[in-house]
Amino acid sequence: MQIGLIGAGNMAGALARGWGEPVLATDGGSGRAAKLVAELGGEALGSNAELAERADLVVLGCKPYQLEQIAAETQAAKRVLSILGGTGHEQLRAAYPDAEVYLTIPNTPVEVRRGVIVCAEETPLADDVRELLERVGRVVVLPERLAAVASSTAGVGPAYMALVAEAMVDAAVKKGLKAPEATELVIELMAGSAELLRHLDGDTLRMRREVTSPGGSTARGLAALENAGLRNAFMDAIEAVFG
Repeated sequence: MQIGLIGAGNMAGALARGWGEPVLATDGGSGRAAKLVAELGGEALGSNAELAERADLVVLGCKPYQLEQIAAETQAAKRVLSILGGTGHEQLRAAYPDAEVYLTIPNTPVEVRRGVIVCAEETPLADDVRELLERVGRVVVLPERLAAVASSTAGVGPAYMALVAEAMVDAAVKKGLKAPEATELVIELMAGSAELLRHLDGDTLRMRREVTSPGGSTARGLAALENAGLRNAFMDAIEAVFG
């Protein structure tokens, strides 16, 4: 399948690197398309219209406000996969009335094939498109109204995890660990904890109980996080994104 990227920014680039195949790409003059194809192979094109003619699947990685302008240039597209935030399926179908469209919200770990790709059930995936997405992560199909909520969790979540990791590293460094040592410890504990939580079928309470002794150091640490408002902080974050 020949993939064409309109926009070669962070999210489009992450998908392309996860797929690991040559792509057609355009950009708005940033030079990112040329850098991406130099890395992966393919062609950086000067025309969105040419990309739409040549690609089997057009991936919209432009800015959401550019949709109408880009759509006017790419009506030849047969299939369009949108990764545009804040763009509904009705808006997408209106922009591409003659194309098969797919509304998706991926997150950046698709670059290492461990992403989450939320797809709106209102734009059902063709089998080969689903297979393409499953190569870079877990596909979750939800009604569009819930896909937006999922985006405010999984879509922005990598930045939250990075902030948590940074805070843990800073705390460890304050107590005497060197930054590279603390960083390695935190990366491995996050990766291992995710695997263990999956093994436990998402049972967070069991996972906490298995490492927490009554009155012990873990219990004191958890109490400190609760008292500092960790849960409320995440609630506030989802409200800020989704609201």
